[in-house]
Formats: sequence, structure tokens, C-alpha cells
Amino acid sequence: MPIYEYRCPQNHVFEVFQRMTDAPVEVCEVCGQGPVQRVLYPVAVHFKGSGFYTTDYGRGKRAKESKEAASDSGEKKPAETKKAAEA
Repeated sequence: MPIYEYRCPQNHVFEVFQRMTDAPVEVCEVCGQGPVQRVLYPVAVHFKGSGFYTTDYGRGKRAKESKEAASDSGEKKPAETKKAAEA
């Protein structure tokens, strides 16, 4: 059985342990006022199975590209300086 969270007009927040088939709560358990609204929160999504790995998301490839770009931008390699001197 899930735990549902409700909020009343006076901003009291309370939890109710009830079945999914039970009718929603209509009045606040703290002050007795109504109507109350069910509070919904985003759920965490975990992709599992073949093809979903924690290493697949962004950082690995971009980090390698940024390191390569940084090394190419300002420094010349010794082989490049020799070729430039010979020409």
C-alpha cells in the first residue's frame, strides 16, 4: 500500500497510508479544513538492462575531446616543429 501526501488550504502537509482503490482524503487531519490536494513528486527513473550503463552519459567522451582540444590549441608537438624548420 502506498503512502500518499496531502496538503490542505492552510498549508498543513500530512501523509496517509491507504490503498490505491480507497477514496482520496477530503479534509485535513490536522485542522479539519478541506478540500485537500494530493501532492505529487517526480519519481527517479533508473534505466536497467542491456545497453544502459552509468558510463554512457556524457562525461567520458566530452572530457576526452576537451583534453585533446586543449593540447592541440596552444602547444606544438616536437615533430611539427622539426617539419616546420626543415621547410
